[in-house]
Formats: sequence, C-alpha cells, structure tokens
Amino acid sequence: LDRLVAADARAEKIAAGFAWVEGPVWDRAGAALLFTDIPNNAVYRWRAGEGTRLFLKPSGYTGSEPFAGREPGANGLAFDGGGRLVLAEHGDRRIARLEADGSKTTLARDYQGRRLNSPNDLAFRSNGDLYFTDPPFGLPGFQDDPRRELPHFGVYRVKDGEVDLVASGLNGPNGIAFSPDEKFLYVGNWDEKRKVVMRYPVQPDGRLGTGEVLFDMTGAPGEDGIDGIKVDVQGNLYVSGPGGLWILSGTGKHLGTVFAPRHPHNMAWGDADGKTLYLTAQSGLYRMRLNVAGVRP
Repeated sequence: LDRLVAADARAEKIAAGFAWVEGPVWDRAGAALLFTDIPNNAVYRWRAGEGTRLFLKPSGYTGSEPFAGREPGANGLAFDGGGRLVLAEHGDRRIARLEADGSKTTLARDYQGRRLNSPNDLAFRSNGDLYFTDPPFGLPGFQDDPRRELPHFGVYRVKDGEVDLVASGLNGPNGIAFSPDEKFLYVGNWDEKRKVVMRYPVQPDGRLGTGEVLFDMTGAPGEDGIDGIKVDVQGNLYVSGPGGLWILSGTGKHLGTVFAPRHPHNMAWGDADGKTLYLTAQSGLYRMRLNVAGVRP
C-alpha cells in the first residue's frame, strides 16, 4: 500500500458548500476539474488559482415542471475522444453530449423503445464505445417509480448510435471502469444486501462475458453501498465503499482503505502527471497526492 499511497498522505479540502457532489472528471485541455452537484442540477469547474465557478446549469433536467425527486442533475461525467463532455443525466433520463455551441446531443435515451431509468456513471473504451450504468436512483420513486419502463437495471454500451444491454442482474449498478488493458470491465453494485464489485471479461466484439465477483463488501461496517470506481495504471482499483475509499488489487486483494474527512463517493485522476486523486465527498471537494498515476481515458 505504501507504494501507492504515502504514509503521510492527506486529503486536502479545496472547495465546499455544495448539496451533493459527484461525477468528477479532469479536463486536460483546460487544466481543471469538472464535477456535478446533483440536487442543484449543475456542473461546476475547479481550477488551481481560480477556485470554483458554475460551468453548466441545468445539467441533467430541463423539464418545465419542478422535478419530483431529489436528484435532477447530471451524475457521471466523461470526455469522448474528441474532447467533448458527455453527461449521465438523471432528470432527463439520458446520456447526452455537450456541443461547442452549448447545445446537447442525445446519445442514449431508451432501450428497445423503453425509457432508461436514470443513467448514473459512464466509461469510454479506447475505440470510442461508451459503457454506462442505469440504476433507479434518479427516479423520484426509485425502483418502485411508476415512470419506470424497463424490467431491469442494466449496464449498456453505445456503439455506432445503437444501445445494447451488455449486463444485468444487479439491483444498483453504479461505478464503472475498465482495466488498463481493457480486458475487463468493473461495475460496482449499490445494494445494501449485495455490496459487490463485479468483473466482466470484455470480448473482442465489445460485448461482456459472464461476470464474477471480484470483491464482496457486504459484511463491512457502514451503511453505504458501492459508488464510484477508478483504476490506476498498475491495475489497482479505487472503490467508494462502506466507510471510505477501498483500494483493491486487480486480483481482488484488499490493499487498504483511505478514510477522508467526508466519505468520498467518486474520484478522478488529475493534474499534469495524473497522480492527484480528486475526491467528491458529499458537500465538499478534496484532493490527495498518490505515488502512482491513474488511467485517464
């Protein structure tokens, strides 16, 4: 663990005062961090020396009526190969791409004619294919919401404009990340009865093989399920789990847990060398220097 996280490493608070921050992604072109505040339906930008400013509002719900639930805004963020921001939008129940003129292009809205639940997090493969999780957490009534149209909570792929279901069977698919060699896709399950990190082999055509449990946190103390997942260049996983930030090896060994001042629910690798881990932790934004760089698609 000391080879990854120095013994004297500390999480530094760099911004605060938000409702619920999530979905961080590092903007290499702008040398800044973008992150979402889901209840406030906004995306913010943080840059060293400048602090935080509003980047986009609304971020995930554009309806004319007040949103009935607690999480209208975008959750996960990512950049595509062209440097365009892609958002997992809870309120509008879609994956959308932000264009240069400020407009949005819908990349995924339904599957086989049925509306998505509430896209949560997303990850690009190096060939441009987009994978995302679709739990019920953005629906006002969660899994029992009458607006729910799909019988499952799935993991999907967007390829050439088509939306394919590549995995199901989880009640709360949430964090998602590829291994450095893209041979595996990791998916975390936010489910108090089954807090597991799943590992799916990625087949040559991009579909997923049968998943297996890489690590089970169900018996760990703490009410939280599994949220964001990120991977470093050595293949280690950084997982938001019960009580803190769990660090797992690629073979599923628990290397250690980082306890921040507030529970981090998602992470992003940032700065020029990719060795700073930015943490979105409830109402605040933190950062911590590590000894290893992260995978930044």
